[in-house]
Order: sequence, then structure tokens, then C-alpha cells
Amino acid sequence: MQVKKVFTYGGIAFVAYYLFARPTDAADAVRGAFDTMINAADQLAQFVNVLA
Repeated sequence: MQVKKVFTYGGIAFVAYYLFARPTDAADAVRGAFDTMINAADQLAQFVNVLA
């Protein structure tokens, strides 16, 4: 249980550091993640439409 807590706090610290040290790169990473999710949803919708 202690190891999980250490990794959780370490991850949060890394994300906070990344946001403050390189905000442009962090914004690009978030934008890329959202673009990927939107693309996946679009592809799923196309697949369902082909089945119908």
C-alpha cells in the first residue's frame, strides 16, 4: 500500500513540474490525447453505421 502512495504522489509531482516547466508541450500532449479520443469515437461511430 505504501508503494502505491509513493508512485501516486510521484506521478502528481511529475505532472505538476511538467505543466510549470513546459506548458506548451503539456498543452500539446493534452490536445493530442483529446484528438485521439475524438478520432476513436468517430471510427467507432463509422463501424456501427456500417453494421446497421
